[in-house]
Amino acid sequence: MRHDRCENLIEPAELLAYWLSELDAEHEHRVDEHLFACGVCTGRLRAIVDMGAAVRRTFVDGWLNLVLPERFVRRIKDAGFRVREYHLPAGGSVSCTITQEDDFVVSYLRAPLDGVQRLDVLIDDTTSGKHRANDVAFDPLAGGLVSMTSTAYVKSLQHSQQRVRLVAVDGVEERVVADYTFNHYPSLG
Repeated sequence: MRHDRCENLIEPAELLAYWLSELDAEHEHRVDEHLFACGVCTGRLRAIVDMGAAVRRTFVDGWLNLVLPERFVRRIKDAGFRVREYHLPAGGSVSCTITQEDDFVVSYLRAPLDGVQRLDVLIDDTTSGKHRANDVAFDPLAGGLVSMTSTAYVKSLQHSQQRVRLVAVDGVEERVVADYTFNHYPSLG
């Protein structure tokens, strides 16, 4: 096995497809043979696997803020995770909390997104200040946005308020699509 260099370096996308079993049998066999003979590419594959494990731990430990599709939330719930959910209409407000038993907290932010090309999320949090997520992924036909807030962060909060604003961006023009208010109270349990 060569460990110092590789003349036929396997690209990261191909290594990822290999790891996820997305290659056809013949292609997978060629990659297998190369990996058995090449320490450089085997090391690159190991790095991808390690990075995936780190992302998984970070996600499961609740350190990420994400915008994600509703079907992903269903998969999390089907896997047995406890998900605290809040459904807000445009202009809505909610008193909310999280318990130590909750694995994730998800907000369904209903909004008219039809025709929106780019969507930014502005957050004004009495605890952590102002933040802006630019150009978030969204489906304009979904009727809103699904947001997963860092569970680790929310569990650390005392009483706080978070205002969330969805903003449609068209070049330099911005238009508020919807506002939401989360009034957080620590869990009593």
